[in-house]
Amino acid sequence: MDHTVVRTEDRGAVRVVTIDRPEARNAFSGEVISQLYRALVEADEDPGVLAVVLTGADPAFCAGVDLKQAAAEGEAYFRRHRDEPVIAQAGLMRTPIVGAVNGACFTGGLELALGCDFLVASERAVFADTHARVGVRPGGGMTARLPSVVGMAWARRMSFTGEVVDAELALRIGLVTEVVPHERLLDRAVELATAATEPPADVLQAVKRMYVEGSGAPVQAALETERAIAAAGTTDLAALEERRRAVTARNRAQLAR
Repeated sequence: MDHTVVRTEDRGAVRVVTIDRPEARNAFSGEVISQLYRALVEADEDPGVLAVVLTGADPAFCAGVDLKQAAAEGEAYFRRHRDEPVIAQAGLMRTPIVGAVNGACFTGGLELALGCDFLVASERAVFADTHARVGVRPGGGMTARLPSVVGMAWARRMSFTGEVVDAELALRIGLVTEVVPHERLLDRAVELATAATEPPADVLQAVKRMYVEGSGAPVQAALETERAIAAAGTTDLAALEERRRAVTARNRAQLAR
């Protein structure tokens, strides 16, 4: 039987959705994929929910793909993401969604965050795209959404090098809109989400649709390109764990500087 790895809490008309698998840095296990997908869909369909805050249980926001499970299950693991496309769902929300990034936000976790309308970060937040370093092609919108937020040069730099970007740099390049003390993060995100519940819901959803379908048209085209290229390739599953260890060690060394 699945145990609960995603928690929800309503604060007025704002639903706080928390990935709660801290021992694995909130990585996408099969349970996380299913429960988070359902939580986002249910929030979007609930007329009493006018905004969503997405966050993770400390110390991480989301480490992305569970590479151990992916290596063990092979194609069956990636099929979960296609059957319950949790990363895509964040970007498909009609309801405004604010990302509260409390810690490490890496690779698939960064793709998940980029699906939010905007991000607020704790001073402890760190970001990285390690797809290429672990030998996995991005397929959750990284190459489509990251350039639209930070610009093409920074997006390529993050994807090609896998370097870790801290909260202050993330603010300077536009990846996050605000950095706050760690203990203030959730309250501040809820404050901003609550402000988004004040206009008439139909008007706000229309404005969001304008952003997504209007100015976001190039992003939608880029998403299709990314998915087509990702689908045409293969993943060396046998090497995933070894690469994961190497990237983890490299990230720790970067953060220790």
